[in-house]
Amino acid sequence: MAKILMGLSGGVDSAVATARLQAAGHEVSGFFMQLESPSRPWSRPVTSAEPVDALADAHRVADFLGVELQVWDLAERFNRVVMDSFVQAYREGLTPNPCVHCNRFIKFGYVIERALREGFDYVATGHYARLWRPGQAGLIPAEVPQTGADGAFPDFALLRGSAMGKDQSYVLAGARAAALARAVFPLGDVTDKAATRAEAEALGIPVAGKRDSFDICFLPDGDTRGFLRGCIGAAPGPIVDEDGAVVGSHDGAFQYTVGQRRGLHIPRPHTDGAPRYVQGTDPETNTVFVAPRQALTVTEIHAGPAVNWLIDPTKLGLSATGEGELDPAGLTIQFRAHGKPVTPQGVYLETGDGGIELRVVLQPADEVTGVAPGQSLVLYQDSPRGDRVIAQATITATDSGPHL
Repeated sequence: MAKILMGLSGGVDSAVATARLQAAGHEVSGFFMQLESPSRPWSRPVTSAEPVDALADAHRVADFLGVELQVWDLAERFNRVVMDSFVQAYREGLTPNPCVHCNRFIKFGYVIERALREGFDYVATGHYARLWRPGQAGLIPAEVPQTGADGAFPDFALLRGSAMGKDQSYVLAGARAAALARAVFPLGDVTDKAATRAEAEALGIPVAGKRDSFDICFLPDGDTRGFLRGCIGAAPGPIVDEDGAVVGSHDGAFQYTVGQRRGLHIPRPHTDGAPRYVQGTDPETNTVFVAPRQALTVTEIHAGPAVNWLIDPTKLGLSATGEGELDPAGLTIQFRAHGKPVTPQGVYLETGDGGIELRVVLQPADEVTGVAPGQSLVLYQDSPRGDRVIAQATITATDSGPHL
């Protein structure tokens, strides 16, 4: 039996995950992350059918399951580490994923460090992903793993969840290996969300029918552009096509990301009749650049400068400093949450200005588009247990030149 701290969000996923841990005989306590502060209230959908009180729902679940619930006020930390960096990234013309940042620095950063200090063996969440560790029977190994002892790399594997449509290994890949080795994901073997709801209903859990939340928790109304306008402010600028002609205007380049078509408001169609997509932005001149879709095809992706390894890179044939070439056989990459995995033509670890950088050469036939600096690049490897996350890095640039 292990002592496990369970993140209770007030939703059905974390509720069922808690019930599964209890059924396995573990000692479970709950905690709720208070992320919204009165000084920075989150926007709410004006058409919401019912008010959403996540903390009240978390208390209902905790009471029903008979677990203690702690409330951790992490609002100031969340504002600084996640929300402020999210806004700053858009100011710089990047396309960030705040969930990756939150998982690394909040849930599997501060939270897991605090939990271990307070005597817990593991931290559990309702993420749809799987973890494997030596000697594991059920959700956890027979003995608590020694993570990073004497500089040793923890022996574990982060795997895709069984529910491919709900798999969240992508947003977990940025967390440190030592932290993930002490995590538990009880829903990893669930095949779809309907199965989770059915399990909740069978148990009588009071939030079994609660609707899913938005991907970005601090934007429950889903209005990213409105949120950014409120933080950064509107500023008119030009939309420029591939010939250098001004074809329209906008009220803030930060509202546009690579591959976007909707919301461009170009008044007249191009002479070739083809639609135009965002090819990039220049935050210094507040310019949005557009081009036909074929011009957005990416041949190489550069990511770094820090590569987050979830496996000892020397076991992959890389040097002790992390440089070298990976055999692309059995490798896939993913550059957006729930995006389609892509098989690379080549994967290289090279020394860059800030350290070891990841360079991925893509297959010409894949015609990959919509890749933007700021996105998270995750590298997967086939394994007997399923797709295993081996590394993650932030995309810094893309190339559209000829393949090697």
